[in-house]
Amino acid sequence: MARAARDGVKAARRPEVRLPHLEAYGGEGLEPDGDYDGLEFAGTDLTGADGAGARFMDCALRGCALDGTRLHHARVLDSVLADVRGVGTDLAESTLRDVEVADPRLGGVQLHGAVLERVVIRGGKIDYLNLRGARLRDVVFTGCVLVEPDFQGARLERVEFTDCALKGADFTGATLTDVDLRGAAPLEVTRGYASLSGAVISTAQLLDLAPTLAAALGLRVEG
Repeated sequence: MARAARDGVKAARRPEVRLPHLEAYGGEGLEPDGDYDGLEFAGTDLTGADGAGARFMDCALRGCALDGTRLHHARVLDSVLADVRGVGTDLAESTLRDVEVADPRLGGVQLHGAVLERVVIRGGKIDYLNLRGARLRDVVFTGCVLVEPDFQGARLERVEFTDCALKGADFTGATLTDVDLRGAAPLEVTRGYASLSGAVISTAQLLDLAPTLAAALGLRVEG
């Protein structure tokens, strides 16, 4: 859904996921290159499952365990992920398009080289999110906590952080276009200050970042 620009910053288009009637998933684990269409995974334990290259279309994953789940190069389209949890989930080089993620509890998620388009991540907490070299377009992080997310070399366009805690973020080598960081509290950037061009922050955030910005630029502040 298109949203009006705010203060000259183009707003992200949000997904409009309308799931059809879903059938309960009755299988065990996943299959590489599997095709999953119109299915509901309810409380399914996918620990260690290998779904590399799989396609999920019009699916819901609710309360699933994703510890060490391999979804490298998977495609997740027009789907909902709610209350998923796990450590070391591998979604590297995957595609997420028109996806809603609600209240995840994840750690060490590998999304490097992935493509995220029209994705909302709402609530929950994600530790050590690896988005190196990923492409994010029309992505919204809202009401969630991101601990040490890695955006190195990523391309972010029309990305919003609203009521979101951003702790220890690394933007080294990233390209930002219409990225709205004003809703991030706290906003903690550890590396990549030079790459923040193309983002918008509030005056209060600028004051909070001033000491580390000065240090990163080699500025001496005296008096």
